[in-house]
Formats: sequence, C-alpha cells, structure tokens
Amino acid sequence: MTKALRQPDGLDVTRPSPARIYDYMLRGSHHFDADAQAAERILTVVPEIRDCAWSNRGFHQRAAAWIARQGVKQFLDIGSGLPTVGNTHEVVGKIHPDARVVYVDNDPMVELHSKGILDETGRVRVLCADLREPESILDDPAVRELIDPAEPTGLLLTAVLMFVADEADPWALVARYVQAMRSGSYLALSHLTDDAKPPLAVDGFRRVFDHATEQMHFRSRQQVARFFDGLEFVPPYPGAAPALTYSGLWGAEDVQLADSDGSRWLYCAVARKPLSHQSDHGGCHQADTGGAGHRPGRPGLGAVRRWRRLD
Repeated sequence: MTKALRQPDGLDVTRPSPARIYDYMLRGSHHFDADAQAAERILTVVPEIRDCAWSNRGFHQRAAAWIARQGVKQFLDIGSGLPTVGNTHEVVGKIHPDARVVYVDNDPMVELHSKGILDETGRVRVLCADLREPESILDDPAVRELIDPAEPTGLLLTAVLMFVADEADPWALVARYVQAMRSGSYLALSHLTDDAKPPLAVDGFRRVFDHATEQMHFRSRQQVARFFDGLEFVPPYPGAAPALTYSGLWGAEDVQLADSDGSRWLYCAVARKPLSHQSDHGGCHQADTGGAGHRPGRPGLGAVRRWRRLD
C-alpha cells in the first residue's frame, strides 16, 4: 500500500496522521501501512470507533446541508481530511450549485489527493495549512477570493480540535475564526470526549497518537460547550432543546436508532452567530440540562446514518 500510493516528497510515511487514520476507518484508500496499523490498534481497545468515524462523517454532511438550506453559500472546512464520498462541496452543491468551498488541512496528502475535486469553475480550493495559524488561513488568497466577509459563512470544524493542545488555546482559535465571519454565519463542530468512558479504553486510544503527527486531547462536555461561547445553538433534531448532543443524534430521524456507543465518543453542535443587534446578550443561548440527548434505547450498528432534514 505504501509503495503504490502517491505521496508528497519528503513525507515520513512511518508516522501515522489523523487524516489518514480517519480515511482508514472510513474504508478509504488514501493511507499508508503505519496509518492502518495505528487504526487497528485503536480498534483493539475501542471496537466501536469505526462507528464513531462514520457517525462524525454523517454529522458533518448533515450539518453542512442544513447550513446550506439556511441560505449559506460559502464554506470554510478546516481539518477537512482526505477526499471521500460526500465531500462538503458535493453536499452543499446539491442545494446551491454556485456554492463555494475552501478545504484546509495540515496533512500534505490532503492537498495532493484533493486536486481531483477542483473544478473548472474555481469554486473549490484546497489549502495545506494549520488551524493553529488562523491568520495564514484567513489571509490566504484562496480564502479572500472565495469567502466573502459580507456574506454568512459555514465554518466546519469537525473532529479536528481534539488534536490541538490546551497550550495552543483552541477556544481562542475558534473565536478568531468566528470573529472573521459576519452575523448569521454558522459553526458546526464535533469533538472527542472521555466523559463516562472506560479509563483503559481512553488511555489506549490516546497512546496510539503518541508517535503520530498529532497528539490526542479528549475534552469534557463543558469544555466542548466553550467553543460555542457567544453563539446560539440550533436544536439538534425536532423536539430537542438547542444544546450539544452526540454526533449520531444531530439531525436524527429516529433518535433511538441513531444513539450508538460509537457516536457517544463525540459531542457536536451547530450554532449561529447572532445578528448584530443581538450580540450584546453574550454567552451561548441554550437549554442544557446536563445530558447530551436522551438515550431511549440501544440502536443497531450503522444506524447513525439515518437522518432527516430539519427545515
């Protein structure tokens, strides 16, 4: 596999990367032996993690589509990962054929293997950049050309901030990106958690990334909620209070089937940047009772992909 797969010059294929491990979990083909081995070690300690990966992918797609149906036509997808079926521009393009998308990832493999998704219209761009350097992304010519600050933006940060250490202040980073967006924009974010998870499984999961290109950082519900400070949560599914939930439940048609052990590794939400006259209220407008969505029953594997439109 390593010999056959195209790779950027100088890439160390012996160190697994989050983007390529994720690709393996989604049964993609853009990964090396080291990534596959790392993924298998994770599956040994957390067998449901492949379900978690699919759950996150489903949330990402449902959230992007929902945001597009609110009239948003431009998207900044940071930590986009390797191209697969149902990329952001494909999802939102079904709603707005003229939608514009900028993908950002710090794995050079993403830029290399994403060239095939670029179209002649120039409405899709791919950047190799690090989310920890927001100015380098926001000031990039591709972003300046495709993302109009006068229009609402869909900011997608799914399953990526768990690779940013507290020392880098991921909350301030998210705030900087949100600050650059006009009122009426949306943030879709998901993040791994170790809340109510077996300590041995969490430790084994984390250790796999000790020698990867990025290290793993689990965060609590309260810590994940902080990413949405100053924003207004939208209800994750009909009848639910606007708050964080688990990735399988966001946009679920049947919350009993969609609530799986795999999806409970990920908190997620979509939130709106308030209109200017509402900004003085501050804080995250939500009704949070401490749970992340109820768990009415035990679902079957793979049910996380059952969903409905929320509009």
